[in-house]
Amino acid sequence: MVTLVIGGAASGKSEFAEELVLRAGDLPRYYIATMQPFDDECRARILRHQAMRAKKKFETVECYTGLKNVVLPKRGVVLLECMSNLTANEMYDPKGAGKDTATAVEEGFLSLVPQCEELIIVSNEVFSGGSAYEGDTLSYLRTLAKVNRMLAKNADRVYEVVYGCPVCHKGKE
Repeated sequence: MVTLVIGGAASGKSEFAEELVLRAGDLPRYYIATMQPFDDECRARILRHQAMRAKKKFETVECYTGLKNVVLPKRGVVLLECMSNLTANEMYDPKGAGKDTATAVEEGFLSLVPQCEELIIVSNEVFSGGSAYEGDTLSYLRTLAKVNRMLAKNADRVYEVVYGCPVCHKGKE
């Protein structure tokens, strides 16, 4: 089962995704973290999130680029958060895929699916704030939109979280 959870900033999408993981029962829980620790603020946020996830019995797997290289110890429930970071990392990190980002992310997704009983993916909704962007920002948003469409097409369930309210667009709630 693959579930995509999309929403705007601070929409409640992460909390909803974690709730879905907890509903899956006592399977091993993995959290694939994609946020790179660029500065003290990022490192502090990562430490807070790790402490919160540890209470929920998540094993954290750090993955900034190269999702296709992730090998999980055993099948379980996986929370991949977030595609927005992974896409940016692949596009702009020297170790990333650059112009081949959408393909690299899709390959990573396809290699991860058979390793999971359930895969829950969090991503940011794009373009609802308008489309008056240029250059690298527009390129990033278009790439993330392409990734989100691929994920939605392949997902069993797709939720959009708006103001903390999940709306199911595909599959059964």
